[in-house]
Amino acid sequence: MFNDLSSRLDKIFKNLKGKGKLTEKNIKDSLREIRMALLEADVNYKIVKTFVKDIEEQCLGQEVMKSLTPGQQVVKIVNTELTKLMDTGGFEVKLHDNKINKIMLVGLQGSGKTTACSKLATHFRKQKNIFPAMVACDVYRPAAIHQLEVLGKEIGVPVHSNLESKDVVKIAKDALAIANQKNHNLVIFDTAGRLHIDTDMMEEVEKLKDFLKPDYIFFVADAMTGQDAVNVAKEFHDRLDFSGVILTKLDGDSRGGAALSIKAITNKPIAFVGVGERPSDLEVFYADRMASRILGMGDILTLIDKAESEMNEEEAEKLAKKLKKNQFDLDDFLKQLQQIKKMGPLEGLLKMIPGMNSKALDNVKMSGKELVHIEAIIYSMTLKERSEPKIINGSRRLRIAEGSGRTVQEVNKLLKQFEQMKDMIKKMNNPKMMKKMAKMGGPGLPEF
Repeated sequence: MFNDLSSRLDKIFKNLKGKGKLTEKNIKDSLREIRMALLEADVNYKIVKTFVKDIEEQCLGQEVMKSLTPGQQVVKIVNTELTKLMDTGGFEVKLHDNKINKIMLVGLQGSGKTTACSKLATHFRKQKNIFPAMVACDVYRPAAIHQLEVLGKEIGVPVHSNLESKDVVKIAKDALAIANQKNHNLVIFDTAGRLHIDTDMMEEVEKLKDFLKPDYIFFVADAMTGQDAVNVAKEFHDRLDFSGVILTKLDGDSRGGAALSIKAITNKPIAFVGVGERPSDLEVFYADRMASRILGMGDILTLIDKAESEMNEEEAEKLAKKLKKNQFDLDDFLKQLQQIKKMGPLEGLLKMIPGMNSKALDNVKMSGKELVHIEAIIYSMTLKERSEPKIINGSRRLRIAEGSGRTVQEVNKLLKQFEQMKDMIKKMNNPKMMKKMAKMGGPGLPEF
């Protein structure tokens, strides 16, 4: 996510922080590099021009030039301006449990609307008294209808479809009647992908909007298309006046242009971002958190949200008690690894922690295959070894390596990771501490 842009900005700011005093030339040179980094990230050139001009006016002010830490002051200004650029203005999706809430997804073909449907259903189902259903209104692609039905089965959410009908208004009307009968108070409508220049197709989706009078319309955009997504979003907005944007595939090799431009161009907020392929890989968009990620400053609050949503409360309490008594063992270690994997790739999670250095990130590449290797090593240990790892001496390590089909070096690495994981789990199970870290810009975890 924003890897190229983050890397470029990190180098620029390191150079600035290395200077005890900044001159006007230092700042202008750095701003020139920031301008190039943003343009190469496919940010709209008009936005870049205004953005850099606003930063320059502040950076050349007395507060920065006479500051004891001028480099840090510049970073602070850039962070504030990035947040303003993507600011959602307090936008929030509010659902009511005493009526049918209706959400429409629109956008180009291939932007990820169908997957976004299942992700939204998964996201809102976690809310108390919300019972979602999905409706297949892409009447031109049977494959899209089948995909939605498969996703519905996977997440346990019913899907209404009608392969015999091409009338999206009739399909929607029938779906709402069924939702009313079965007490579904959230209905998400997946529409066909269409070009904004296709008059007939745009008229069809406008008719659907007029009939449904949806609570929210979300334009779904592929973040990897950059400025193209922004230009199309403006055209869709002119016709449909959508409520907000869902940016998909933000975990891919996207340069960030769409995320940094779309709000400024359409004046509509980014509501959600897709950060993976799983139904749970949808995040509420927060401009300040995203700005922190772009600047390599971490995102502890999103990490807390993920932990609270994925981790079992009862198990967390048991673990907290064991940690307090210093009884955290290798069986607990394995359970927590499996739990953390549900939250997404470990490398991505660690990037959310302020102060996490690049060397540590380079060493964390825990794939599903490597988790299987870890399981094999731990299951090759005796119960006593798992509960008291300190007794694992050289001969025991050799026996464990041979029993699991792994090397002694891998066993050693695992035992080292076990010790480091203790600290990580303490932080993951202590939201108050994590929030303090967020305010402080606080310390990273031990290297993996």
